[in-house]
Amino acid sequence: MRGGRGRHRVFNTAAGVAHPRVAPATARRTERLLSHQPPADTYPLMTRIRLLPEATVNRIAAGEVIERPAAAVKELVENALDAGATRIAVALDNGGIDRIEVTDDGAGMTAEELALAVLRHATSKLTDETLVHIATLGFRGEALPSIGAAARLAITSRPHDGDHASTITVEGGHVSEVIPAAGPPGTRVVVRDLFFATPARRKFLKIPRTEADHAEAAVRRLALAAPQVAFRLEVEGRVAFDLPAQDRAARVAALLGAEAAALLLPIDATRGTYRLTGFACSPAINRATGAAQGLTVNGRPVADPVLKGAVRVAYREVIAAGRHPVVALYLDLPPEELDVNVHPAKNELRFRDAAAVRSLVIGSIGRALAGGAGTDVPAPGLMQHRPSLHLAWSRPPQAGIRSLPLPGFVPAPPPGMQYLAEQQLPLAGGPTARMLPVTAPHPDHPLGAPVAQVLDTYVIAVASDGSLVLVDQHAAHERLTHEAIRNQMLDGGVRSQPLLLPAVVDMPAGDAARLLARTADLHRLGLEIESFGAGAILVRALPAALGAPEPGPLLRDLADELAELDETTALEARLDAVIARLACHGSIRAGRRLTQAEMDALLRQMEATPRAATCSHGRPTFLKLSKAEIEKLFGRR
Repeated sequence: MRGGRGRHRVFNTAAGVAHPRVAPATARRTERLLSHQPPADTYPLMTRIRLLPEATVNRIAAGEVIERPAAAVKELVENALDAGATRIAVALDNGGIDRIEVTDDGAGMTAEELALAVLRHATSKLTDETLVHIATLGFRGEALPSIGAAARLAITSRPHDGDHASTITVEGGHVSEVIPAAGPPGTRVVVRDLFFATPARRKFLKIPRTEADHAEAAVRRLALAAPQVAFRLEVEGRVAFDLPAQDRAARVAALLGAEAAALLLPIDATRGTYRLTGFACSPAINRATGAAQGLTVNGRPVADPVLKGAVRVAYREVIAAGRHPVVALYLDLPPEELDVNVHPAKNELRFRDAAAVRSLVIGSIGRALAGGAGTDVPAPGLMQHRPSLHLAWSRPPQAGIRSLPLPGFVPAPPPGMQYLAEQQLPLAGGPTARMLPVTAPHPDHPLGAPVAQVLDTYVIAVASDGSLVLVDQHAAHERLTHEAIRNQMLDGGVRSQPLLLPAVVDMPAGDAARLLARTADLHRLGLEIESFGAGAILVRALPAALGAPEPGPLLRDLADELAELDETTALEARLDAVIARLACHGSIRAGRRLTQAEMDALLRQMEATPRAATCSHGRPTFLKLSKAEIEKLFGRR
């Protein structure tokens, strides 16, 4: 409503007092709201604030701290490390849903300490209540009561100077009395029926195999962060790994695999009070996911976006997009430069000087990679020049796709072929451009005729309308191979090519078990494998469309891809992603010199193949510049 001399007024919604300088529209909206305000008893809960029962509070807190079996395993192993354990054993049943057991030889607890340990926010680790100088992995005092609120928890512990052990149980938040028990020095924690008291959380768990994979990954990260401690992990009665106390290099080699261990580059750099040590693997070794990246800050394994982003930037110019490097990095800095109290899981950090941390990581890895480049180690699985090269010939989509061999690869120009020019510009020990005989482009060929290969990676072609076409040979052939395998799969199964000599691939036991569990599905993809002992796979056949890739990198990528599967229904959920991994390993690589016949066949197949404008990872396979676009680049328009 209006007040004197044009000033706007509106009633205060609480006291009916008019305030000046409020727009009329606002006043009218407020009056309408007041006139339609429902009676107070319409929202009875708004006036009935109450304290939640302690059991409910604990279950709510448990949902933040213990989101899945892997989180419970992580918290229990961290407790063991904080207790000064020199050996930790972990056992899982049904992915940790039915049973988690963690045994250590740490300091142990008295009966009085045991009674306090299962109470919320009771801890022996926090000596600095300002939360600045935190020197332990745990400090919040939430893990054990959270687990006890959601599961059946039993703890048996004995100090090294004690004459007997004590035990206590917590079931769904109900705590028992502490009673004497038999047991060696140290602590044994058994968690059964996880989330039986919070069924809403339990129904959102994945299948046991997936939960076991997450738990195993959590233990591996902790084992990588604490090499001075012996670790043993059993999953469904199978020993995933049993590692003695060892130095950092040996632990990294044991957990990252022999292939990565052979190409580890040491890192040791400082920036002020920050120090970064560890190992960065040669770009020749890379993975389909970031699971092989171990990042440790002040002894705490983390998944911090600042560190992960810095690693990605450091490798950006030496590793293919979509691939992930292998690293084991240990950052040490003063506690006051770090905030670990960001999230209950304590996986994320906040650095006081994030820019300095980023600079240290990028610079250290960059120097290590520059030093390692002189070794000139070829990438495993990289296709070398062979007597023949197979590309996946394609018919138009309605006619299907079949695989046929291209003419054999010939390092030198074929007899009788006249080259207009061959530029010998030294770069990485070879020519950067090879001119081909001029051939009139056919009007029915949108990608034109090849005229040159640049950097042994890109094919240059000219279309009939004068457009310039640039083709990434690896990306293009990756799509052709992808579509060939995909169509064979839809037709009933991918044709396989038996190996003359079966290959044995060593890999982590968990990855091997994951592949062997999908043997039937992989057979449909043309990959025939079988067990060859603990942590080893025998490869008898590969998909014929792939040519002859190295089976080791292929199997490791497939294991990473299968780790993302959450359902039991074969590979249908991520079939295209799995096929993309196969296609990538079976495609001609950047740096491969092609003959004119091979280049021409590549272009013709691209024109006849569905989705050939992008590779399996969504990157463009070719760029086409029209006359107008070229003129614009040169400022003619």
